[in-house]
Amino acid sequence: MQALLCYPILFTLFAFNVILLQGLLSILRNLRQSPEQQAHLLLLGLDNSGKTTLLKQLASEDISHIVPTQGFNIKCVQTSGFKLNVWDIGGQRSVRPFWRHYLDNIDVLIYVIDCSDRTRFQETISGQLKGLLEEDKLATVPLLIFANKQDLTTAISASELVESLNLHTVRDRMWQVQACSALTAEGLQVNTAHTFCKRCKRCLDKYFHVTEINKSFFER
Repeated sequence: MQALLCYPILFTLFAFNVILLQGLLSILRNLRQSPEQQAHLLLLGLDNSGKTTLLKQLASEDISHIVPTQGFNIKCVQTSGFKLNVWDIGGQRSVRPFWRHYLDNIDVLIYVIDCSDRTRFQETISGQLKGLLEEDKLATVPLLIFANKQDLTTAISASELVESLNLHTVRDRMWQVQACSALTAEGLQVNTAHTFCKRCKRCLDKYFHVTEINKSFFER
């Protein structure tokens, strides 16, 4: 009798796993198979959000002269044996339509928000970020949001940003919001992205293990 009761539960779990399996295994394959533990990160955000400054801080480079990204920058950041390959794509309105060309084989999506400019929140909330989360190529891809420019008195906090973005309704992926200032480097350590990637990997490893168990149950 107990076995019969467990069957619908396992079937529901298996059905849910099948829906997410393709995207998750793609991410998992990238994070598991590389002997040097590397991840491919896509860095996006509106123009003037501080993406390039943030990336230079992560790479321990000079930030005294920052030029707005017109196309894209690529940085390889290494920490504790973990390699982060980061693509920084320009955020100007004329460049945003081309974002979708960089969505393949991404392990983590990083989105930078200028928390001091409330006039552009709607542009992010109902426009760019919402559209990205609906992209098929980014389905289940973990999301790391940097709540930037916390050094300015007009900036909203990370918790306020979570509420503004309604992130509590996002249930199809892992997400994290990190308060930071790309200018002062406060709250901005390369270990932030590194730790998030490792956290994603641990969760995906557990998911992969559970999925294999459920698959073996139905393959008997």
